[in-house]
Amino acid sequence: KLPGDQHPLMDWGPFPERDEENADWKIADDAIRQLHTAPKDRPFFIAAGFRLSHVPCFASPKWFDLYPDDQLQMPPVKEDDRADVPRFADYLHWQLPEPRLKTLREIGEWRSLVRAYLASVSFMDSQVGRVLEALEQSGHSKDTIVVVWGDHGWHLGEKGITGKNSLWERSTRVPLIFAGPGISRGRCEHPAELLDIYPTLLELCRLPARKDLEGHSLVPQLRDPRAPRRWPAITTHNQGNHAVRTERWRYIRYADGSEELYDMPKDPNEWTNLAGEPRFAAVKSELKQWLPKIDRPLAPNSRHRTLTYNPETGEVVWEGKPVDRNAPLP
Repeated sequence: KLPGDQHPLMDWGPFPERDEENADWKIADDAIRQLHTAPKDRPFFIAAGFRLSHVPCFASPKWFDLYPDDQLQMPPVKEDDRADVPRFADYLHWQLPEPRLKTLREIGEWRSLVRAYLASVSFMDSQVGRVLEALEQSGHSKDTIVVVWGDHGWHLGEKGITGKNSLWERSTRVPLIFAGPGISRGRCEHPAELLDIYPTLLELCRLPARKDLEGHSLVPQLRDPRAPRRWPAITTHNQGNHAVRTERWRYIRYADGSEELYDMPKDPNEWTNLAGEPRFAAVKSELKQWLPKIDRPLAPNSRHRTLTYNPETGEVVWEGKPVDRNAPLP
């Protein structure tokens, strides 16, 4: 904890001493056992849900050795990064246990966190490698579809925050990798969604397509990475807050109607919000068409990291408590 602060911070650092003591090693072990006992005469499905890279950012010391402190490449940060960001953007991560960049600098821990995050990513890569080696040894590598993805991105100081809980690129962009029979080598530049995984697997496995899914099969792009794709990627964070990502643009619209627009090839760090410039009105109008038509409220009794907005009164409520709209970002 910080001196005088009652909010616990996330943890990071070299721990445990040996890879084998890490929970993700044990998860990989179980996936490997499942592969070695997988049936030879019928289909099988294995889901290995790894924890890293995530808080706490732990990895054994050898992974930290890959990132010497004096060679560490820090994330690009602009000091007035939020100067042109709508106030409502603050509310998506109003009070969270992840420390702000300001706090990390004050306690001299920014570099340590970045190093620990990179170390945990490298350790995680090694566990994926162990599972893939077991797949090769099992004899199923030629007839098995492999999908690797993450559930969210992570800020390491960009926009003044760490962690997720934003609609910016650092939080919403994740790895998505397919490999296996019928899948070509290559990198597809079209945005996709994790909702696309299920319909893609249905098609790859020659199972009947379903009409009740919001995702779209990625098989055309898996066969030819240059194949066209008409849908952007949509991200929603609490009711009324959405991001639309095309190959060029990231458009964000918050529950109170405030907006952000970024030209991603020219501004990959999202440092210049173009939403207020009249010359981009047509771009915004086109992107708005992709905003969700169905936008349901929170499930009953939702509590953690919840945000609601009352358009009639302008009241913003974070985890059941009204937000002082004049207060600085905690």
